[in-house]
Amino acid sequence: MKAKILVVDDDHFIHQLFIGLLRPPDFELTVAGTLDEARAKFQAGDFNLVLLDQRLPDGNGLDLFVEMRAKRPKQIVILVTGYAAVQDAVRAVREGLFDYLTKPFENIEELEAIILKALEIDRVYREISELRLAINGTVEQPMFGNSPQMMRLLTQVQHLAPLDTSVVIEGESGTGKEVFAKLLHSVSSRAEVPMVAVNCGALHESLLEAALFGYEKGAFTGAAKTTGGYFEQANGGTLFLDEIIDMSPKLQSSLLRVLQERSFSRLGSTVQQSSDFRLICATNKSLQAEVKSGRFRSDLYYRINVMTLRIPPLREHREDILPLAMYFLAHFNQKFKKNAGPFTPSANIAMDNAAWPGNIRELRHAVERSVVVNTGGPIGSADMELVVSEEAGPVASWEPSSLMEAREEFERKYFTNLLKWVNGSVAEAARLSGIARQNLYGHINRLGLRNAASQRNDDPST
Repeated sequence: MKAKILVVDDDHFIHQLFIGLLRPPDFELTVAGTLDEARAKFQAGDFNLVLLDQRLPDGNGLDLFVEMRAKRPKQIVILVTGYAAVQDAVRAVREGLFDYLTKPFENIEELEAIILKALEIDRVYREISELRLAINGTVEQPMFGNSPQMMRLLTQVQHLAPLDTSVVIEGESGTGKEVFAKLLHSVSSRAEVPMVAVNCGALHESLLEAALFGYEKGAFTGAAKTTGGYFEQANGGTLFLDEIIDMSPKLQSSLLRVLQERSFSRLGSTVQQSSDFRLICATNKSLQAEVKSGRFRSDLYYRINVMTLRIPPLREHREDILPLAMYFLAHFNQKFKKNAGPFTPSANIAMDNAAWPGNIRELRHAVERSVVVNTGGPIGSADMELVVSEEAGPVASWEPSSLMEAREEFERKYFTNLLKWVNGSVAEAARLSGIARQNLYGHINRLGLRNAASQRNDDPST
């Protein structure tokens, strides 16, 4: 579908610039030269992005921005402003403005990259809105992301679901192994019967045995009544054994026998019962490595490991961080009846740079916490309370990113170090860098480095 963009500017040259940059068939441009004209067109259409000039013949574009956000809280707006008005634009970013561009445009590639990033955010917002419509009662619809890794996994699930074979799901803690197990079950022929989930690491051997097999009244101290186990409950459906690696050698042997014979007896009984269930297992370690070390039975491994799904850690599909965070934001806003957000650019950068040792579970908790403490409005990096952990595991020293993101990272480091070198003197920084002072102020404001620049007489804004 075409991206619909509203350009609000009274400068004919700017119209031609955007028309040349954003051509059909991918883009559909609508142009307005005044606030009144823009209001009418905004009311009549649904735009993926608004490019809004700050100074217009009949008023300030920031006033229209406030109106737009009041009518459509998720509307993506980029403000076009002059250097003298950058402070107003920075303030508007805190109120939900996606970003701002300063005139004159010095870098067309950077301009295009910002616009494409904004359209990507709009696409994610719209996908989330559709997902929210799919939420039924307390049932939470899963969100996996759109990275190639997740798409391959979902394709595997689609192929495996109807085959009724045993599946082992491997992945670090917090990657969503149980979510994928539920998905496998929900699209299988066994979906009519609820999936039975058991955490093998949460129960002592004797308790896990009783939970799986069930027991007769008086089978052991405390067995006050006959109770069916998980093998019985899973009949006709799916049995999900989470962290199966924590199962004792004795129970591994018992499970193997059940899988071979498809029958069992409750503790304290000799009566054999049959159960037809599909087995899905999950582990945060490599089962193959555990077999080699002697901690897991090889015969059980070959019995259950018909197919394997490997869930990557979040650091290996970072392009999914923002869509997942926005999905969780929509979910918790609905759950807590709040209107927190959107995430500011600084929050997006912080999420991109975080190590995420707890993977998707940690991301979910970080977003939930930020929504709980939010009183309404944008969520900044400080609200996320993210820390890059040294225990995060192997994080690549370089990862692919857009040219705009790489350039911004370089500029942030360069100007931060430059301002430290000159003790915050913007005049001296301009002399050493060879950048005009007004342009340097634009970079400082854009990158949020005003605190690093001392407030002296050489700063025309003070």
